[in-house]
Amino acid sequence: MSKVKEFNEYRTRMNEKILESDNKIIKRIFNLDTNAFMPGALDVKTKELIGLTNSLVLRCDDCVKYHLGKCFEIGLTTDQVYEAMGISTLIGGTIVIPHLRRAYEFWEELSNDQ
Repeated sequence: MSKVKEFNEYRTRMNEKILESDNKIIKRIFNLDTNAFMPGALDVKTKELIGLTNSLVLRCDDCVKYHLGKCFEIGLTTDQVYEAMGISTLIGGTIVIPHLRRAYEFWEELSNDQ
């Protein structure tokens, strides 16, 4: 199974379990997250790049994978994604490099799955 498929299936399965717990706070957080990435003063592509770059600086591999998937889905180019991740690495410092490696690997797998 590809890393992309494995990640997406796990994320979906666990999100369903989390939402089944019927926790009002968690449901509101999920709703806020969904609505934050809808078109507004910033377009969706810009918002996804912000999500990706913040996730990389914060070193959250799951978040990076999620935002890479969305960036791929909405048509951002490899050059756009790599440039954004380069800025994240500059801002975050060398501690981001291991996460950058995994991000490149996941982006390549997204591209190869098509």
